[in-house]
Amino acid sequence: MKATLIVIQNDGDHAQAKELVAKLMNSSAAADRARMAAQARLIEAYERGRWPRHLPSLPELLIYLMDQHGLTRADLASLLGTVSRVSEVLSGKRGLSLTMVRRLRARFHISADLLISAAPHGQKHRKQAA
Repeated sequence: MKATLIVIQNDGDHAQAKELVAKLMNSSAAADRARMAAQARLIEAYERGRWPRHLPSLPELLIYLMDQHGLTRADLASLLGTVSRVSEVLSGKRGLSLTMVRRLRARFHISADLLISAAPHGQKHRKQAA
């Protein structure tokens, strides 16, 4: 194959670049593997700029977890203390205590970092570190 890379400036270039990587995946030639890795880095850079990741707010994170596990607000009361405390946390009026973080981490098998670093409700989201 030709030793060129696709500079990605729009969604059309992005689609072509992904097709190129798919073709290069089947090659065992060292030059093709290096070209594939370089093109993948260009794809990643484009995707990070086009669709930046952000940290969810704590209410967004908890609502997502509830949805994924089929839970209701009442189900979170055992983890957060009371039904009114669940409402306060989900409305963004209250943060999590260390005990709540530990319980949520154990229940949902997620990193405490997700719970601690979740942006407070109503504030702009920060970009996630690479």
